[in-house]
Parts: sequence; C-alpha cells; structure tokens
Amino acid sequence: MTAAQLISFARGAPSLDIVDVDGLKAAAVRAFEADPVGVTAYGPSAGYAPLRQWVADKHGVGADQVLVTNGSLQADAFLFEHLVSAGDHVVVERPTYDRTLQNLRAMGAVVHQVTLRDDGIDVAELRALVESGVRPKLAHVIPNFQNPAGVTLSLEKRRALLELAAEFGFTIFEDDPYVDIRFRGEPVPSMLELDGGAGRVVHASSFTKTVCPGVRVGYLVGAASLIREIAAKATSLYISPGMVAQAVVHQFCVSGALEASIKTVRTALAERASVLAESLRRHLPEARFTEPDGGYFLWVELPEDVDAAALVSAAAERGVAVVKGSDFLLEGGRSALRLAYSAVTVEQIDEGVRRLAEAVAVVRAG
Repeated sequence: MTAAQLISFARGAPSLDIVDVDGLKAAAVRAFEADPVGVTAYGPSAGYAPLRQWVADKHGVGADQVLVTNGSLQADAFLFEHLVSAGDHVVVERPTYDRTLQNLRAMGAVVHQVTLRDDGIDVAELRALVESGVRPKLAHVIPNFQNPAGVTLSLEKRRALLELAAEFGFTIFEDDPYVDIRFRGEPVPSMLELDGGAGRVVHASSFTKTVCPGVRVGYLVGAASLIREIAAKATSLYISPGMVAQAVVHQFCVSGALEASIKTVRTALAERASVLAESLRRHLPEARFTEPDGGYFLWVELPEDVDAAALVSAAAERGVAVVKGSDFLLEGGRSALRLAYSAVTVEQIDEGVRRLAEAVAVVRAG
C-alpha cells in the first residue's frame, strides 16, 4: 500500500486544500514591507509587539498579560514548568491530550484524571476529589471541542469550576486552541472572561488550527506578573522567538484573512465531521460516540471485545491510520479510538471508515 493511498484519521491538522496559502504569501510580503527591522531582528522574548497587542485586544486584557509562543504546546510547557514541581498534584480530564499527560508525568507531577462527560469535566467528581484532601496546584481543561473527546464544557460547569478554584486555591489552565472552529450552537464565554480578572485562570490558544500548523504561533494570557516571569525564562531559553512567523500571522489577522480562513476551515470540518458520523453509523453501528459541535476530533468507544492496540495495526495494514484511546488515559481506553477528521477529504472518509470496519471484524475474529 503506497503512502498516497493512506487515509489518516491520526493527526489534528488541516488538509492543504483548506489552508489559505495565497493569503499567507501576501501577509508575508506585507510583514517585510511594513516592518523590515522588526521582522529580521531579535525581538522581545514575550513576542512580536503588534501581535501581542492584537491578542490582548481580542481578549480584553493588557499587552503585558500576553506571551506569544511557539505553538500552544510551548505555552503549556512554559506554564507547567513555572507552576508545577515534582510531587505537586494536577487535575486533567479523562481522557485528555496525550502530550499533556506525558509532560506532566515527566515532571514528576501527581496526575489525577477526572471523568469527562458530554458537557465537560465532571465537576462533582472533582469536588469530591478536593474534598478528600487532594490539593491540586493546577487544573488543565480543554473547554471547547476537547482533544480527544470533542465535547464542550457547559457554561454552568465553567462557573462551577471557577467557584471550585476560588474555594480551594488552584489555578485553571484553560487550553483553548479549537474555540473558533464551531459548527453549530452558540459560543460559550471563556473562563478567562468569566473570571473577570480575578487571576484564577491562565488561558492559552493557537493559530495552528485557524491559520496553519507550520506557522507555529500560539499564546498564553495571564496575570502580568506571571507573564513577565515566564518571559524572563524564555529569554534564557531562546533569546528571541520567531519574529518572521509572528509578524506574518499579525498581518494575516489584521487584513481580515483570519476571519475568512476560520470560515473556510469551519465549513470544511463541519461537513467532514457530519460525514464521519454518518459513516460510523453505517459501517460500525455498535460504535458509541458524541458527534462534536466543532473542532477536529471525534472519540469512539467500540465494543469491549475490540482491542484498539490490535486494531491500530490491522487498520494500518488496510491503509488507515488511527490513534488508540489508551494514549489519552492513565488507565483504560482499551476499546477506544480518537479519530481526527481535519486532514481527510469528504471523498476519503467513508472509504476510510469502511476499511476500519473491516479491521474491526478481523480483530474481533481474532
């Protein structure tokens, strides 16, 4: 089976046909023309100043509360390193982003996974955990179209989570790179917004999902003192971030190209998610899943006699790439998969699910 025949549900990246390459080219030209010194020189460790201001305006905060990073994963790493020490307790969702688990465990954090429901993290379960005596330093939450589960944290639960953070003194890390990719329903206020400047929330997002992964530009929003301290550490790490990429993203944003790109990505992914859900119902009727209202991912629970690790191999033999659910859990997930629909065309999806169903049949036959 050649690489060209591979149908990949493995990575949450947009396919080339929905990336505004021409818009990025034009933004690059404008960046060099408008600010050749700023683009080509070393810059401040907190990021390209015009983009910092644009992000600050977007979130209604001061520019000194914004740090522009090399993608949102670096924002995660900076915050974890700054706030979490070995032995500290940290709450994450169950399931959650696999690299969040890897990074926190590598740091020696004591990680507690709290069940994710169709409307987000189980706040009652979290309350029981902290009332049992666990005192988390941090709660990491992906509130919109969660990776890997695709669900969204309800407004009621956002408020309850903020109340818990205030009562028990932990920080909420609102990791929110998918927020703009909403297919249906009304947007929900961010916890950063609901917090009203009380300092209980640190927010991160990214241009990876709305512009393209290759720009590697994300950001962190928090208290000015926290941002200042992290920026000082960043200076020692890399002196200056990538001014070229950040300046290009800034021009892309201020030109209106970002809004157009979001609309393109949102429209394409809405169709792909719908087709994927229909294909799963047709070819794998026993599969359980929540059809997402936005984002890049769909979480699938297969019958208990399906070993997802074996299924990954069987699917690969049929030219389909998937990720097993256990990668996103400290334990469990034996029969679960994460499917990313962003990099597959509508024409590929049904064929990919048909092949996946063949692989499921082979694994079950064992």
